[in-house]
Amino acid sequence: MKKIVVAIGIFLIIIVMVFIKRAYSTKDDYDVPVNLEVTSTAFENNGEMPIKYTGKGEDISPLLKFDTIDIDAKTIAIIMDDLDNPIGVYNHWVIWNIPARFDNILEGVPKEEVVNSLGEAIQGKSGYEGKHWYRGPLPPFGTHRYIFKVYVLDTTLNLSNDAGKSELLKAMKEHILQYGTLTGKFSG
Repeated sequence: MKKIVVAIGIFLIIIVMVFIKRAYSTKDDYDVPVNLEVTSTAFENNGEMPIKYTGKGEDISPLLKFDTIDIDAKTIAIIMDDLDNPIGVYNHWVIWNIPARFDNILEGVPKEEVVNSLGEAIQGKSGYEGKHWYRGPLPPFGTHRYIFKVYVLDTTLNLSNDAGKSELLKAMKEHILQYGTLTGKFSG
């Protein structure tokens, strides 16, 4: 009987680990070349993120600038992930349907699902407690890398406000015109 209980326990642990791995999946590389420069006045690529943009500070999104946006672009989507979470890539922010006329995103995107100041862009559910807004770095220990992935799309996405990273990735898969990243670091 004890062996059966142990076997069931191990089976349940494996099932939970499979679901956790799916929740933190990194399957978002579309074989798209990096052809968009993403910069910020807050920090350099691979530089230290100022505390202002973290969970230890004001917890506001940094300014993001994009170089030349493709003339056929309709919208922009952004995904921010913690690459060094102990249980796998952890999503902090998803936002889409930012009109392509925005060549920069000002710091402090409002904490609301529909962002009127960004042309009614949608902030979906992040992996961070399902919040519909930017959640800055707050690593439990060590230095973590946080990557802002910017996708320029040829369409406006028809997604529920409750969609998260996986739904966003699936919806934009065939619509990516440009792609670029900016990575910041922060220590817990």
